Amino acid sequence: MHEVMAALAEQQTELAGLLADLDDDGWARPSACEGWSVADVVLHLAQTNEMAIGSARGNLAAAMARLTEGVPPTVGDIDAGAASMVAHQRGAPASEVHERWARSRAELHAALLERSPGDRLAWVAGDLAARTLATTRLAETWIHSGDVAAGLGVELVPADRLWHVARLAWRTIRYAFERAGQPTPGPVAFELVAPSGADWMFRPDGEVPVLTTVRGPGYDLCLIASRRVAPSATTLVADGPDGDAVLALIRTWA
Repeated sequence: MHEVMAALAEQQTELAGLLADLDDDGWARPSACEGWSVADVVLHLAQTNEMAIGSARGNLAAAMARLTEGVPPTVGDIDAGAASMVAHQRGAPASEVHERWARSRAELHAALLERSPGDRLAWVAGDLAARTLATTRLAETWIHSGDVAAGLGVELVPADRLWHVARLAWRTIRYAFERAGQPTPGPVAFELVAPSGADWMFRPDGEVPVLTTVRGPGYDLCLIASRRVAPSATTLVADGPDGDAVLALIRTWA
């Protein structure tokens, strides 16, 4: 748990550096997240941090009730619900949005570190382990740090903390296929290269024969799983019967 929390802290620190000296024009700039300004992205991260705090403390329903009060209902679409929450609360001064995110960042760390890695927590797509929730917060913070950086014209340097994001994408392949209404794939392995050049290997336990293998840069894999680039725009190679489907469907959020 402490390892993924350290990675989350590093990612939040990187985002904090992007936000530290922004003026009002900077906060209003379009991000790489279509239709959202930098301020909108940070508001969304604050909102989802607050949801995760509620989950870690066993009161997700109450947290969701506060966040969705007055928000038009959406049916069956988590992404649309998130967009509605941002639209409903957009317009606060940038300083308030910044302070809200910073406060949620600190509270999230405290709440998650009170849990054991295997503790089961309620979340929007069903129960999940505390470690998994922490990893999803890392993945989403990394995704949106990139969105903010792109809006500000800043190029971020990939770091090996993305190992946790790649692992999340691998471990949730079955969920990604189920969410898309597709048949469960056979065993899948990732053979990736970290930004540092280290090997990242994710394989099924035991003597299970691997039918599909994805090879290439771990950074590219994370970009695909975050839906920020198309598989064809990367150098990843997927061999096996489910290769194309894995690259099309992997994701790191609910």
